[in-house]
Amino acid sequence: MQVSLRLDGECVRAFHLLLLQRLAALAQVEVRVDARPAGGGIPASAAALFQLETVIHGLPADGLAKRLPLSALAPYRTQPPPSPDLVIDLCGDVAAEGTRVWRVTYDGAAGEAALLAPILDGRTPIARIEENGITVAEGRLGTEYGGIALASFQDMLARTASLIVAALNPTAMEGAARTLPALPEPAPVGAPSAIPSAAKLGIRGGKALARRIVQKIYHLCYNAPHWKVGWRQTDGRDLYDLRAHPATGWQVLPDDGSRFYADPFPILYRGQVTLFVEDYIHRLGRAIISAVPFGPAGPIGRPEPVLDLPYHLSYPFVFERDGEVWMVPESCANRTVDLYRATAFPGGWVKEATLLSDVVASDATLVEHGGRWWMFATVRDGGGAFSDALHLWSAPDFRGPWTPHPKNPVLVDIASARPAGRMVERDGQLLRPVQDCRRSYGAALGIARVAQLDVNGMEQVVETILTPGALWNGRKLHTLNEAGGLEFIDGSAIAPRWKQRPP
Repeated sequence: MQVSLRLDGECVRAFHLLLLQRLAALAQVEVRVDARPAGGGIPASAAALFQLETVIHGLPADGLAKRLPLSALAPYRTQPPPSPDLVIDLCGDVAAEGTRVWRVTYDGAAGEAALLAPILDGRTPIARIEENGITVAEGRLGTEYGGIALASFQDMLARTASLIVAALNPTAMEGAARTLPALPEPAPVGAPSAIPSAAKLGIRGGKALARRIVQKIYHLCYNAPHWKVGWRQTDGRDLYDLRAHPATGWQVLPDDGSRFYADPFPILYRGQVTLFVEDYIHRLGRAIISAVPFGPAGPIGRPEPVLDLPYHLSYPFVFERDGEVWMVPESCANRTVDLYRATAFPGGWVKEATLLSDVVASDATLVEHGGRWWMFATVRDGGGAFSDALHLWSAPDFRGPWTPHPKNPVLVDIASARPAGRMVERDGQLLRPVQDCRRSYGAALGIARVAQLDVNGMEQVVETILTPGALWNGRKLHTLNEAGGLEFIDGSAIAPRWKQRPP
């Protein structure tokens, strides 16, 4: 297949080189470049903003937005073929006259400025690949760096490349278009921001500067980020039944302010509920996995370390199988997904296998469905966000071997891609908690019904989005799990640095 990539030769970026490299690596694809000037691009003021953000936030100078000379395209033939099989149009100026054209747009418009506009407005752009007005693929692009235009711009460029390359996968092209699940409107947040407003601090004028000053003051006074775990007795009705916060609200698992607990995963084992958590120690800047037994009245003691490695650990996905307890903690800092077995529950964890290697996979979640095991995780490939590209793997056994899904990423959606806890089955339907990161990482919790999960793909319907509110007054709502009649969530909290530790 001869593919012509249409880009603006007056604004060549590292993103274009990455995309060309990934296209050229595809089997049976010969890629050329149409780099005629397009006269578009972002305004000079945006370039100045990028330079300022690079200095202030210490961003790398060689990111995907880096401007490159036209000569950087030299490894690729820059004369477009007279009749390519497919044109990938990033500029929006190619006429589809006897040639297949994939037009790449952001919220319906083509070009860099169309991507930058929603970023500056704080909106979540939808990237779409269209052929003759018909959607080939689409995705809600995201970032973990909301408020930093350059970092967001680069994350979304990277995911644009993922979307294009995935759409060119022969298996994907044979199937239906990659379309986004519709999202129900979440209820208003109704919770005060943990960061004081500029007005409260008496700062007038210069909104951007004031916001930066407020954030600096906040980080000097508080440990941030700081998460907290909420728990309650379900009394037979959990959030999958209620689809709203319970009237009784949530009790909080206490911490001493020098650490936080997040990613709660309970398990009922031999008649006892034990809660596993990410135990993040602020002075170390990384987390370990800790565990605490729970009774009907709450935690029995405080979380104690059970797994400590030289790198950050989180999302302790625990499950029982073959009479033993297993764990797949997130270890994307090590670029692996590893399986552990408890030899002295709740501790004594030994590594049994590396399920995936050389992959930055977040929140790996396993489920047995249709006679196979499936693993869900969001993957950061070629840069981009950690939370918007859902990949699947399947295996005959949870120990492996794991095979990547031929249509990976099966979903690009910052609002519903990233896992948020164990999947559950209700009335024959597989329900999946998901993170809605449109406002910010872990800001809201979605409940999605998996309508399809097989070798042909994954489809889901997002049925509910829960936000923080009066009954859970943290700034975020991030994880959902249940065991033994106890239900757990987590979200962010305020933690003063001067908080006294208990004796």
